[in-house]
Amino acid sequence: MASAVVRRGSAIAVGLDPDPARLWPGGRTVPAGLAPADAAAFAVADHCRRVLDATAPACVAVKLQSASFERLGAPGVAALRQVADHARALDLLVVLDAKRGDIDVSAASYASAAFGGVATPWGAVPGTGADAVTVAPYMGADSIRPFLDAAAPVAGGAFVLVRTSNPGAADLQERALDDGEPVWAATARLVAALGDEATPAGDAVAAVGAVVGATAPDRIGRLRELMPRAPFLLPGVGAQGGRVEDLAAAFAPGPGAALVTASRSVVGAGDAPGAEDHPTAARRAAEALREAAAGLA
Repeated sequence: MASAVVRRGSAIAVGLDPDPARLWPGGRTVPAGLAPADAAAFAVADHCRRVLDATAPACVAVKLQSASFERLGAPGVAALRQVADHARALDLLVVLDAKRGDIDVSAASYASAAFGGVATPWGAVPGTGADAVTVAPYMGADSIRPFLDAAAPVAGGAFVLVRTSNPGAADLQERALDDGEPVWAATARLVAALGDEATPAGDAVAAVGAVVGATAPDRIGRLRELMPRAPFLLPGVGAQGGRVEDLAAAFAPGPGAALVTASRSVVGAGDAPGAEDHPTAARRAAEALREAAAGLA
Protein backbone atom coordinates (compact mmCIF):
# COMPACT_ATOMS: atom_id res chain seq x y z
CA MET A 1 0.00 0.00 0.00
CA ALA A 2 2.58 2.56 1.09
CA SER A 3 5.15 1.62 -1.54
CA ALA A 4 2.47 1.78 -4.22
CA VAL A 5 1.64 5.34 -3.21
CA VAL A 6 5.29 6.31 -3.42
CA ARG A 7 5.71 4.70 -6.85
CA ARG A 8 2.67 6.45 -8.26
CA GLY A 9 3.96 9.83 -7.14
CA SER A 10 0.62 11.47 -6.41
CA ALA A 11 -0.69 12.76 -3.11
CA ILE A 12 -4.44 13.04 -3.56
CA ALA A 13 -7.30 10.77 -2.51
CA VAL A 14 -10.88 11.63 -3.35
CA GLY A 15 -13.30 10.76 -0.58
CA LEU A 16 -16.69 9.22 -1.32
CA ASP A 17 -19.36 9.38 1.38
CA PRO A 18 -22.47 9.38 -0.82
CA ASP A 19 -25.77 10.74 0.44
CA PRO A 20 -28.67 9.25 -1.57
CA ALA A 21 -30.43 12.62 -1.37
CA ARG A 22 -27.45 14.56 -2.80
CA LEU A 23 -26.23 12.65 -5.85
CA TRP A 24 -25.03 14.18 -9.09
CA PRO A 25 -27.81 14.76 -11.62
CA GLY A 26 -27.84 13.13 -15.02
CA GLY A 27 -26.95 9.59 -14.08
CA ARG A 28 -28.38 6.30 -15.24
CA THR A 29 -32.11 5.85 -14.76
CA VAL A 30 -32.93 3.65 -11.80
CA PRO A 31 -34.84 0.59 -13.05
CA ALA A 32 -38.51 0.56 -12.17
CA GLY A 33 -39.84 -1.79 -9.55
CA LEU A 34 -36.76 -1.98 -7.34
CA ALA A 35 -37.10 -2.06 -3.57
CA PRO A 36 -36.00 1.21 -1.90
CA ALA A 37 -32.63 -0.16 -0.75
CA ASP A 38 -31.88 -1.62 -4.18
CA ALA A 39 -32.88 1.60 -5.95
CA ALA A 40 -30.78 3.75 -3.61
CA ALA A 41 -27.76 1.45 -3.93
CA PHE A 42 -28.05 1.47 -7.74
CA ALA A 43 -28.09 5.28 -7.80
CA VAL A 44 -25.24 5.58 -5.28
CA ALA A 45 -23.00 3.20 -7.22
CA ASP A 46 -23.70 5.06 -10.46
CA HIS A 47 -22.92 8.40 -8.80
CA CYS A 48 -19.64 7.09 -7.35
CA ARG A 49 -18.51 5.65 -10.66
CA ARG A 50 -19.10 9.00 -12.34
CA VAL A 51 -17.14 10.82 -9.63
CA LEU A 52 -14.24 8.42 -10.08
CA ASP A 53 -14.31 8.72 -13.86
CA ALA A 54 -14.08 12.51 -13.50
CA THR A 55 -11.39 12.69 -10.82
CA ALA A 56 -9.19 9.61 -11.30
CA PRO A 57 -6.62 11.36 -13.54
CA ALA A 58 -5.80 13.72 -10.66
CA CYS A 59 -5.79 11.13 -7.87
CA VAL A 60 -3.86 8.14 -6.65
CA ALA A 61 -6.55 6.74 -4.35
CA VAL A 62 -10.18 6.79 -3.33
CA LYS A 63 -11.33 6.78 0.29
CA LEU A 64 -14.66 4.98 0.58
CA GLN A 65 -16.70 5.81 3.69
CA SER A 66 -18.05 2.38 4.56
CA ALA A 67 -20.95 3.62 6.69
CA SER A 68 -22.43 5.57 3.78
CA PHE A 69 -22.85 2.29 1.92
CA GLU A 70 -23.65 0.01 4.85
CA ARG A 71 -26.69 2.08 5.85
CA LEU A 72 -28.36 0.87 2.65
CA GLY A 73 -28.20 -2.74 3.86
CA ALA A 74 -27.02 -5.64 1.76
CA PRO A 75 -27.50 -3.74 -1.54
CA GLY A 76 -25.29 -0.97 -0.14
CA VAL A 77 -22.52 -3.43 0.70
CA ALA A 78 -22.78 -4.79 -2.84
CA ALA A 79 -22.56 -1.24 -4.17
CA LEU A 80 -19.43 -0.65 -2.07
CA ARG A 81 -17.75 -3.62 -3.74
CA GLN A 82 -18.85 -2.44 -7.17
CA VAL A 83 -17.35 1.00 -6.57
CA ALA A 84 -14.12 -0.53 -5.25
CA ASP A 85 -13.92 -2.69 -8.40
CA HIS A 86 -14.42 0.38 -10.57
CA ALA A 87 -11.70 2.26 -8.69
CA ARG A 88 -9.24 -0.58 -9.24
CA ALA A 89 -10.13 -0.62 -12.95
CA LEU A 90 -9.08 3.04 -12.99
CA ASP A 91 -5.77 2.10 -11.29
CA LEU A 92 -6.70 3.78 -8.01
CA LEU A 93 -5.75 2.49 -4.59
CA VAL A 94 -8.78 1.75 -2.41
CA VAL A 95 -8.81 2.98 1.19
CA LEU A 96 -11.79 1.61 3.11
CA ASP A 97 -12.67 4.21 5.73
CA ALA A 98 -14.34 1.95 8.29
CA LYS A 99 -12.50 2.88 11.52
CA ARG A 100 -12.75 -0.67 12.85
CA GLY A 101 -11.56 -1.53 16.35
CA ASP A 102 -12.37 -4.72 18.23
CA ILE A 103 -10.75 -7.71 19.94
CA ASP A 104 -8.46 -9.78 17.78
CA VAL A 105 -11.01 -12.47 16.84
CA SER A 106 -13.56 -9.90 15.69
CA ALA A 107 -10.84 -7.79 14.10
CA ALA A 108 -9.86 -10.78 11.95
CA SER A 109 -13.44 -10.99 10.65
CA TYR A 110 -13.52 -7.27 9.89
CA ALA A 111 -10.16 -7.62 8.15
CA SER A 112 -11.42 -10.50 6.00
CA ALA A 113 -14.37 -8.37 4.92
CA ALA A 114 -12.11 -5.43 4.07
CA PHE A 115 -9.46 -7.34 2.15
CA GLY A 116 -9.54 -10.79 0.59
CA GLY A 117 -12.71 -12.31 1.99
CA VAL A 118 -13.16 -15.66 3.71
CA ALA A 119 -13.09 -19.32 2.73
CA THR A 120 -16.22 -21.30 3.67
CA PRO A 121 -17.36 -24.91 3.19
CA TRP A 122 -19.48 -23.61 0.30
CA GLY A 123 -16.68 -21.72 -1.40
CA ALA A 124 -14.84 -18.44 -1.08
CA VAL A 125 -16.75 -15.28 -0.17
CA PRO A 126 -14.91 -12.22 -1.54
CA GLY A 127 -14.14 -9.15 0.54
CA THR A 128 -14.12 -5.53 -0.56
CA GLY A 129 -10.61 -5.91 -1.91
CA ALA A 130 -9.28 -2.77 -0.27
CA ASP A 131 -5.62 -1.79 -0.31
CA ALA A 132 -5.90 -0.24 3.15
CA VAL A 133 -8.44 0.21 5.91
CA THR A 134 -8.73 2.78 8.70
CA VAL A 135 -8.65 1.29 12.19
CA ALA A 136 -9.13 2.57 15.74
CA PRO A 137 -6.30 1.93 18.25
CA TYR A 138 -8.20 2.20 21.54
CA MET A 139 -8.09 -1.57 22.18
CA GLY A 140 -4.37 -1.85 21.49
CA ALA A 141 -1.93 -3.53 19.15
CA ASP A 142 -3.63 -6.94 19.16
CA SER A 143 -6.75 -5.33 17.67
CA ILE A 144 -4.68 -3.90 14.79
CA ARG A 145 -2.42 -6.83 13.87
CA PRO A 146 -5.20 -8.91 12.24
CA PHE A 147 -5.66 -6.15 9.67
CA LEU A 148 -1.95 -6.15 8.93
CA ASP A 149 -1.94 -9.95 8.58
CA ALA A 150 -4.89 -9.83 6.16
CA ALA A 151 -3.35 -6.96 4.21
CA ALA A 152 0.08 -8.51 3.77
CA PRO A 153 -0.84 -10.92 0.91
CA VAL A 154 -2.05 -7.98 -1.19
CA ALA A 155 0.80 -5.65 -0.14
CA GLY A 156 -1.80 -3.58 1.70
CA GLY A 157 -1.86 -1.91 5.07
CA ALA A 158 -3.79 0.07 7.64
CA PHE A 159 -4.17 3.69 8.62
CA VAL A 160 -4.48 4.02 12.40
CA LEU A 161 -6.43 6.92 13.90
CA VAL A 162 -3.79 9.03 15.64
CA ARG A 163 -4.88 12.69 15.70
CA THR A 164 -8.22 13.03 13.91
CA SER A 165 -9.82 16.03 12.23
CA ASN A 166 -13.10 16.25 14.19
CA PRO A 167 -13.61 18.86 16.96
CA GLY A 168 -14.08 16.14 19.58
CA ALA A 169 -10.57 14.80 18.95
CA ALA A 170 -9.35 16.95 21.83
CA ASP A 171 -11.61 15.14 24.33
CA LEU A 172 -9.21 12.19 24.57
CA GLN A 173 -6.42 12.54 22.03
CA GLU A 174 -5.04 15.71 23.59
CA ARG A 175 -5.17 14.39 27.17
CA ALA A 176 -1.78 14.22 28.86
CA LEU A 177 -0.55 10.86 30.11
CA ASP A 178 1.58 10.29 33.20
CA ASP A 179 4.77 11.01 31.26
CA GLY A 180 3.36 14.35 30.12
CA GLU A 181 2.90 13.38 26.47
CA PRO A 182 -0.57 13.52 24.91
CA VAL A 183 -2.47 10.39 23.93
CA TRP A 184 -1.82 11.10 20.25
CA ALA A 185 1.93 10.88 20.85
CA ALA A 186 1.62 7.50 22.56
CA THR A 187 -0.53 6.30 19.66
CA ALA A 188 2.06 7.54 17.19
CA ARG A 189 4.76 5.51 18.95
CA LEU A 190 2.52 2.43 18.68
CA VAL A 191 2.03 3.05 14.96
CA ALA A 192 5.78 3.40 14.42
CA ALA A 193 6.46 0.16 16.29
CA LEU A 194 3.79 -1.76 14.39
CA GLY A 195 5.17 -0.39 11.14
CA ASP A 196 8.66 -1.62 11.96
CA GLU A 197 7.17 -5.02 12.78
CA ALA A 198 4.94 -5.40 9.72
CA THR A 199 6.88 -3.75 6.90
CA PRO A 200 8.88 -6.02 4.55
CA ALA A 201 12.64 -5.58 4.71
CA GLY A 202 13.87 -3.01 2.25
CA ASP A 203 10.69 -0.96 2.11
CA ALA A 204 11.44 2.64 3.03
CA VAL A 205 7.82 3.51 3.80
CA ALA A 206 5.93 1.55 6.45
CA ALA A 207 2.90 -0.68 5.89
CA VAL A 208 1.20 1.01 8.85
CA GLY A 209 0.05 4.58 8.34
CA ALA A 210 -1.62 7.22 10.43
CA VAL A 211 -4.79 9.26 10.10
CA VAL A 212 -3.70 12.80 10.90
CA GLY A 213 -6.29 15.54 10.62
CA ALA A 214 -5.48 18.55 8.47
CA THR A 215 -7.42 20.64 10.98
CA ALA A 216 -4.59 20.32 13.55
CA PRO A 217 -1.56 21.35 11.48
CA ASP A 218 0.45 22.37 14.55
CA ARG A 219 0.65 18.69 15.52
CA ILE A 220 1.93 17.40 12.21
CA GLY A 221 5.60 18.21 12.63
CA ARG A 222 5.89 16.31 15.91
CA LEU A 223 3.84 13.42 14.51
CA ARG A 224 6.20 13.15 11.55
CA GLU A 225 9.15 13.02 13.97
CA LEU A 226 7.49 10.18 15.88
CA MET A 227 6.46 8.29 12.71
CA PRO A 228 9.15 9.02 10.11
CA ARG A 229 8.23 6.03 7.89
CA ALA A 230 4.44 6.07 8.22
CA PRO A 231 2.30 7.28 5.33
CA PHE A 232 -0.14 9.92 6.55
CA LEU A 233 -3.79 10.06 5.52
CA LEU A 234 -4.75 13.71 5.87
CA PRO A 235 -8.53 14.28 6.00
CA GLY A 236 -10.19 17.58 6.81
CA VAL A 237 -9.12 19.72 3.85
CA GLY A 238 -11.85 21.95 2.47
CA ALA A 239 -15.25 21.62 4.11
CA GLN A 240 -13.77 20.91 7.57
CA GLY A 241 -11.48 23.94 7.39
CA GLY A 242 -8.07 22.35 6.82
CA ARG A 243 -5.70 24.00 4.34
CA VAL A 244 -3.26 22.20 2.08
CA GLU A 245 -0.62 24.88 2.52
CA ASP A 246 -0.42 24.06 6.25
CA LEU A 247 0.54 20.41 5.68
CA ALA A 248 4.14 20.66 4.48
CA ALA A 249 5.54 18.85 7.54
CA ALA A 250 3.62 15.70 6.56
CA PHE A 251 5.63 15.43 3.36
CA ALA A 252 9.03 15.66 5.02
CA PRO A 253 10.26 12.24 3.76
CA GLY A 254 9.14 13.03 0.20
CA PRO A 255 6.14 12.87 -2.13
CA GLY A 256 3.84 9.97 -1.45
CA ALA A 257 4.54 9.93 2.27
CA ALA A 258 1.15 11.54 2.70
CA LEU A 259 -2.25 11.43 1.04
CA VAL A 260 -4.37 14.56 1.18
CA THR A 261 -8.00 13.51 1.08
CA ALA A 262 -10.98 15.70 0.26
CA SER A 263 -14.60 14.70 -0.12
CA ARG A 264 -17.22 17.43 -0.13
CA SER A 265 -14.95 20.13 -1.54
CA VAL A 266 -14.30 17.97 -4.62
CA VAL A 267 -17.54 16.02 -5.10
CA GLY A 268 -19.65 19.07 -4.29
CA ALA A 269 -17.66 21.57 -6.35
CA GLY A 270 -20.42 21.65 -8.95
CA ASP A 271 -22.96 22.84 -6.38
CA ALA A 272 -21.41 26.30 -6.18
CA PRO A 273 -23.32 29.14 -7.92
CA GLY A 274 -22.10 29.53 -11.48
CA ALA A 275 -20.07 26.30 -11.37
CA GLU A 276 -19.52 24.13 -14.40
CA ASP A 277 -21.21 20.76 -14.69
CA HIS A 278 -20.48 18.44 -11.78
CA PRO A 279 -17.88 16.20 -13.47
CA THR A 280 -15.91 19.14 -14.81
CA ALA A 281 -16.05 21.05 -11.53
CA ALA A 282 -14.96 17.98 -9.57
CA ARG A 283 -12.08 17.29 -11.94
CA ARG A 284 -10.86 20.89 -11.68
CA ALA A 285 -11.13 20.81 -7.88
CA ALA A 286 -9.12 17.59 -7.72
CA GLU A 287 -6.49 18.96 -10.09
CA ALA A 288 -6.17 22.13 -8.00
CA LEU A 289 -5.75 20.06 -4.86
CA ARG A 290 -3.09 17.91 -6.52
CA GLU A 291 -1.16 20.98 -7.65
CA ALA A 292 -1.32 22.51 -4.20
CA ALA A 293 -0.07 19.29 -2.57
CA ALA A 294 2.68 18.88 -5.15
CA GLY A 295 4.10 22.22 -4.06
CA LEU A 296 4.66 20.88 -0.53
CA ALA A 297 7.04 18.08 -1.43
